[in-house]
Amino acid sequence: MTSSPPDPSVLHPMAGQPRVVQLKPLVTSPLIEVGDYSYYDDPEHATEFEARNVLYHYGPERLVIGRYCALATGVRFLMNGANHRMDGPSTFPFPMLGGAWADHADLLSGLPVRGDTVVGHDVWLGNGATVMPGVRIGNGAVVAAGSVVTRDVPDYGVVGGDPARLIRVRYDDADVARLLTLAWWDWPAEHLTAHVRTLMAGDLDALEAAAPQPGGR
Repeated sequence: MTSSPPDPSVLHPMAGQPRVVQLKPLVTSPLIEVGDYSYYDDPEHATEFEARNVLYHYGPERLVIGRYCALATGVRFLMNGANHRMDGPSTFPFPMLGGAWADHADLLSGLPVRGDTVVGHDVWLGNGATVMPGVRIGNGAVVAAGSVVTRDVPDYGVVGGDPARLIRVRYDDADVARLLTLAWWDWPAEHLTAHVRTLMAGDLDALEAAAPQPGGR
């Protein structure tokens, strides 16, 4: 049995399972940032995540995904490029198709922009979930399968539905503050490796006891 943590630069971390990819070694766009160990599971198009799952991403806004996030099949991020003008009789983006219509490209500027889309650390996004432009999903949150996330999700919140609504929180405010202070996702992978069972099946007292000590190993 190895005592070393897995390699976050390996594209397919599960032997014989090409459907699972770690996103950090996969993405190439400078507008997408992904932390170590976050993965996407898709039986058919896992390695096409950027093209199939990050849509209308013309910039300059970024998609930021933290560490240790689990993205199920069909999770999609709609970026700000999906917006259309709604202040005139038609919403159709005529200049986008070129020809003489391109002379009116200024009509595509100044569209509503909600900024970067940010997914925190240790977030679980269920099958077919859709995240709308500019949404911020907090650390430790869970998004139910098929949800359409149109607004920010608090740390350790569980949301579901279309549009997604807060169903419950996984911890009370005091314990959320403890978890955010611990920020276990920032621990060195070697230290975290010794405490995987505590992270998956322990309690907060045990997790606090397992935290790296300042100046220690």
